[in-house]
Amino acid sequence: MTEVTRTIRIGSSNGLHARPAKLFAQAAKDSGLAVTISKGAGAPVNAASILGVISLGAEKGDYVTLTAVGENAASLMDELAELLTTDHDEA
Repeated sequence: MTEVTRTIRIGSSNGLHARPAKLFAQAAKDSGLAVTISKGAGAPVNAASILGVISLGAEKGDYVTLTAVGENAASLMDELAELLTTDHDEA
């Protein structure tokens, strides 16, 4: 199994609140792969859990670490990174 880890900077101006967290968690869930997300030295949480993602308290500019395991993990990382770096709070 392929394991891919990537550190990504949060781009949404209000951080990973409900809307961007929902988009991210849904993409992680839809992938069918085991994906975790962590902030700093905190314990990783299931990236497919919107509550887990929100519980990280990630703000704009914070760095989070994603890990995905399975086939196509690298291409999934590209998709998830795009979701996290995009400012979903723009008008």
